[in-house]
Amino acid sequence: MRSANQATLDLIKSFEGLKLNPYLDKVGVPTIGYGTILYPNGIKVSLHDPSITEEQAIEYLMHEVNAKAAGVEKYVTATVNDNEFGALVSFAYNLGLGSLHGSTLLSMLNANQDRNAIADQFLRWNKAGGKELPGLTRRRQAERALFLHPMLSANSSSDQQDIEVKLDDNEDDMK
Repeated sequence: MRSANQATLDLIKSFEGLKLNPYLDKVGVPTIGYGTILYPNGIKVSLHDPSITEEQAIEYLMHEVNAKAAGVEKYVTATVNDNEFGALVSFAYNLGLGSLHGSTLLSMLNANQDRNAIADQFLRWNKAGGKELPGLTRRRQAERALFLHPMLSANSSSDQQDIEVKLDDNEDDMK
């Protein structure tokens, strides 16, 4: 199974933020940790749940990222690099695999259309409850930037480059 790269994890963590106590996200869904709404055992997060540790939050994050990565891998038939894959995983983490599966973004990608046009499709997904949210707009811009960010060559000492998108504002995000 393909894994999400560190840039993807950093993007998700930045926008989700870490909350060790249960809370309601922007659309009223009980959430904990880094945007966890379902525990690995399949039980929904409740506002009455106990606090968790940072280690538990990371465990829940990785469980969900791996599940989303498996779904992305299943749905994407085009060849994608690790940053493109990661942007899709972040998108699915935030919006669900169903949103990705039925999207024009995925259809265009699988049809091997222009990468810039595909990346612009991320920007259409910035609403929650019918309202545009600035945090979602920033997140979709960050996912778009990650999707378009080229991978370093094999001769490079690192698989990561700086991605010039603000990743630290999560107060207006969906979760």
